[in-house]
Amino acid sequence: MATKTIKVEYISRVEGEGALDLEIAGGKVTSAQLRIFEPPRFFEAFLRGRGHEEIPDIVARICGICPVAYQMGAVHAIEDAFGVKVEGQLRALRRLLYCGEWIESHGLHVVMLHAPDFLGYPDAIQMAAQHGDVVRRGLALKKAGNEILRVLGGREIHPVSVKPGGFHRVPTKAELAPLAEELKRARDIAVDLVRWVAKFPFPDLEQDYEFVAMRHKDEYPLNEGRLVSNRGIDLDIADYETTFEERHVARSTALHSLIKGRGAYLVGPMARYALNFDRLPASIQGLAAEAGLGPVERNPFKSIIVRSLEIAYASEEALRIIADYERPEPAVLLEPRAGVGYGCTEAPRGICWHRYEFEEDGTVKTAKIVPPTSQNQPSIEADLMSVATSMIDASDDEIRHRCEQTIRNYDPCISCSAHFLKLTVTRL
Repeated sequence: MATKTIKVEYISRVEGEGALDLEIAGGKVTSAQLRIFEPPRFFEAFLRGRGHEEIPDIVARICGICPVAYQMGAVHAIEDAFGVKVEGQLRALRRLLYCGEWIESHGLHVVMLHAPDFLGYPDAIQMAAQHGDVVRRGLALKKAGNEILRVLGGREIHPVSVKPGGFHRVPTKAELAPLAEELKRARDIAVDLVRWVAKFPFPDLEQDYEFVAMRHKDEYPLNEGRLVSNRGIDLDIADYETTFEERHVARSTALHSLIKGRGAYLVGPMARYALNFDRLPASIQGLAAEAGLGPVERNPFKSIIVRSLEIAYASEEALRIIADYERPEPAVLLEPRAGVGYGCTEAPRGICWHRYEFEEDGTVKTAKIVPPTSQNQPSIEADLMSVATSMIDASDDEIRHRCEQTIRNYDPCISCSAHFLKLTVTRL
């Protein structure tokens, strides 16, 4: 049989710029390479020499969709290095801010970027002609999440209120009250969304993932916890690099993350769900059962259901936090010192790990940030191999479409590549 190459020169409806090269030879898929050609952005490099107070506002610019993930990972790492623990209502407010990010990010992806794949539309604009009410409700979810970011963070994109030790300003109980009414509507929309996406036609694919996520002693994970997997990993976040490693591949400006000696792993909604199902409230567990899910889901195409469940969960959790809220002092004091600090939180797309080394005056000596998409890239490519192999006799257009859909299962944020790449030039 002839060798052929199927190319997706530009992958649409994802954050950032990438492409796919698929090689088929002798009736078999021999290579599936996700190319990341968006320029590297050097965040780790230009954090060096900056004061610790600057870090949250700088790292928020890594992503316009999930800035809170980077801010929360950073402030936790700073506080870890300086020996400070934020508790009580300040901690709850951080969790509320994170709920807002999950709602707006997941809502955008599920309705506007991913649902068109299952219903046969090229984009959400054309989908709106037949499903206008769904699109409007998806936009309402985005608005509800953004409103939480505005009230707590000062603005909807790249919040400016987050600081080491807490916030520059915290809202009054009266300021949070209007959010509750909007969140009640968001919760109802999310429940209906779960029921809607559960009826989509899903390709038949089961993958044997090693799930990796944070796990907290009594919460569904957002800001804190240990790193665990379904194959025995159970680490303090400070020990991340003892088990995980990053590698540079020539086709990508984002590094690939692997488990040492084992290879690819999966982070994000399906991993969180599988490793923390028992931390979900009964209402969300019941909704999952209604949608046809068990405590573990291994079909990556059904990640759209799990994302929708997390919107419902984040709406309920936000309502709980607002109901229990009493206004605290904006921040706890911290004193800079030399040291190393670690932070890890659950971005909408999966764990986001930070490590900072500080000088005595609190300036950054070194920084390392590992975003979710770089951790998922090897799993994305493994899924692509499985999907393409299962439809080897289909037309190139059918294979191309299904592969794009496979990539969008992950809601990849290609723009979140933060590393300073080592460049080696060989001249012959």
